[in-house]
Amino acid sequence: MGTGKTRTYHDPLHGAITLNSADPVEALLTELIETSVFQRLRRIRQLGPASLTFHGAETSRFTHSLGVMAVARRAFDHLAERHEELRSHRATVLCAALLHDTGHGPFSHTAEEVFGSHHEQWTMAIIEKSPEIRNLLNRYSPDLWQSVTEVYTHTHPIPCVWQLVSSQLDCDRIDYLMRDSYFTGASYGQLDLDRILLALNYDRPSQQLIVEQKGLAAIEHYLVVRSFMYAQIYNHPKNLSATWILEQAFTRARELWQRGELVADETVTAWMTEPIDQLPLATYLAGDDIVFTYHVQRWQNHRDPTLADFCQRFINRKLLKALEVTYATPTEQESLLANVQQQLAGEGVEAHRYSGLRHTWSKGYSTYQQGIKIKTRRGLQEINHLSAMVQALSKPAQRTWLIYPKEVTVGVCPVPARYVPIPAD
Repeated sequence: MGTGKTRTYHDPLHGAITLNSADPVEALLTELIETSVFQRLRRIRQLGPASLTFHGAETSRFTHSLGVMAVARRAFDHLAERHEELRSHRATVLCAALLHDTGHGPFSHTAEEVFGSHHEQWTMAIIEKSPEIRNLLNRYSPDLWQSVTEVYTHTHPIPCVWQLVSSQLDCDRIDYLMRDSYFTGASYGQLDLDRILLALNYDRPSQQLIVEQKGLAAIEHYLVVRSFMYAQIYNHPKNLSATWILEQAFTRARELWQRGELVADETVTAWMTEPIDQLPLATYLAGDDIVFTYHVQRWQNHRDPTLADFCQRFINRKLLKALEVTYATPTEQESLLANVQQQLAGEGVEAHRYSGLRHTWSKGYSTYQQGIKIKTRRGLQEINHLSAMVQALSKPAQRTWLIYPKEVTVGVCPVPARYVPIPAD
């Protein structure tokens, strides 16, 4: 590769991410990064409202997407050096890695809970229908956009190509675990990236992404880190409370708009009132954290006390309490909720808006999308057949939380002596 113009993005995790225009694939990546579609990701926080819990969690989907591309480039180039047949798929892997989160809405995953959107569908719609993105992909190759879409739908004829971007062990997960650990201050989320990448290999007969047996410990560590991050960060009770408050705020806003008692711009109005997955692409892309937070900020002073209260709670971090009631029976959980709602009703408060039960799932490791295969002397084997640790992580676990205002008195929740609940603060 000759010397060309370079573009460098300085990343706190991966150092200098440099793209060289003399490389046609890297020149394309640079152009994709400069599009308004990709720049929009600067205005969407990676962890949604999690900064209300972890004050450092203010990084964006933009920085994460660059990181995924950087990890994918290292992983792919490492494999392609030893397996020449993979080289022609470099553009597909790296473009898919870079663009995989372009479909995210305001507050990231929280938008999916609040509005019912599906960011994966929107990512594929952007690849196909956004003139900015599609024209650049077509200029490189008329078939590239379809190959990228096949990565997201796991239908690319070479499994390794999509597994690098979307699988149980992919570059997306590797970057967000490292990045989210770094920005939330969760030290147990640190990964040995070099060891993980060195452990990856390509199996020619099955065309799968596999792991050398010597890398088993590094992958076990990755899966343990993932389990901890979901339990302690992604499903933190304060995050559940913040999401609840946003849901209630926009539910009430929708009711008021339908009665002609609310002012909102065209974007937020469309998001609240039209089927979200049927919005025009431009309307969907107009939604970001800035637009929606501006409305929440304005509605703090709305004459409707319910809308104003939820907006004030979100802006000023006056969250509802979240008590773990996992070890109560379903009947006991409903009894606790009924007691809370009776107290709220007695105070003239709309109980269903200020209290409820929230469930979270820690799915652990599963054989989702062919699982993680380890290369052994006896051939390829599922990692959970070789590792007692991964077997333990394979058991799904549900946790249940009672959401309620701190002013309410909650009855005693049965808790086994061996169990110490995670505090909500």
